[in-house]
Amino acid sequence: MFMAHISRALARNPEVSVLQWAPPGEVDPAVDLATTELESQWLATLMQRGGISHWLRTRPPSGAIAAAKLLRMLRAVYRRTGEVDLYHINWLQCALPLPADHKPALITVLGNDMRLLRLPFMRTMLRRVMRRRKVVLCPNATWMQAPLQAAFGDLAHVQPVSFGIDPRWYAVDRRVQTHGEPARWIVVSRLTADKLGDLFAWSQPMFAGTSRELHLFGPMQEALEIPGWVRYHGPASAEQLAGDWFPRACGLITLSRHAEGRPQVMLEAMAAGLPIIASAMPAHADFINDNDTGMLCDTQAAYRATLSALEDAQANRRIGTAAREWARREVGTWDDCAQRYVAIYHRLLGGSSNER
Repeated sequence: MFMAHISRALARNPEVSVLQWAPPGEVDPAVDLATTELESQWLATLMQRGGISHWLRTRPPSGAIAAAKLLRMLRAVYRRTGEVDLYHINWLQCALPLPADHKPALITVLGNDMRLLRLPFMRTMLRRVMRRRKVVLCPNATWMQAPLQAAFGDLAHVQPVSFGIDPRWYAVDRRVQTHGEPARWIVVSRLTADKLGDLFAWSQPMFAGTSRELHLFGPMQEALEIPGWVRYHGPASAEQLAGDWFPRACGLITLSRHAEGRPQVMLEAMAAGLPIIASAMPAHADFINDNDTGMLCDTQAAYRATLSALEDAQANRRIGTAAREWARREVGTWDDCAQRYVAIYHRLLGGSSNER
């Protein structure tokens, strides 16, 4: 979805003409498509399987074949779209098949890309692609800046760029729950062991057999057993979350151990004024100020305490308001994000060859 938001926002910018290669979906009329029918069909299948990283992780042999096919398709589209001024590439590894045409590239980097950098020869192959072209690496969280600088800083400029947030989330009208109502907490996540982390073990004493409610949303991507006291709803649309669930929830919980960048659902929750309880990992601490714009916890006891603290209406309202103000000030909308990218385009196309 963030690809769709970026594409639409760039299409609204009069300085940019977009030629897009991506999975099928709703596209702005101003965007030209570079995807062939066969490529579009294969990318739709890839999307249904949870993406290439999930495929590689869960079915390594067939995933490796799929990854090779994806890279071949990318090589083909790079070669047949030689009229572009620069490449805007989502995901670091999608830059691997870039042709030796010296054209500049803006490459976004997400948390999972950092994990894939540990694969044998991955850094060497990416460094070869970056030589003899101007490159700006744009991680969507600042914690990735230092390791990217260490790996590629002699070849590329590293500039964190936050994704945007759809205005619908800023418009959510939250009603803080009052005393006597059941405390509804929500989790929005792909269902994998790493993404859920200690959620079930830590939550069981606080939710099972109590008036608290834990509502879980997201696609089942691993064979996990969901406890009976958890109310699992399957995947949910943005419309359902913004219209039905975020307005009446106490807060959003994420106890992920996954290689996170800056999870979009957490930014959307903050924009909606929804307090967040998050595992105390660097990716979360990168944008959540503990006890200010959210609550971080690294033990079950801390988790219990944060649940109780945020069920106080005054504390809930204070942290939710601070989170929304932070999101509006530091992240903004997708149009703000597009403008950040366009500024980098100008530098890539107009700066001197020595500019980093």
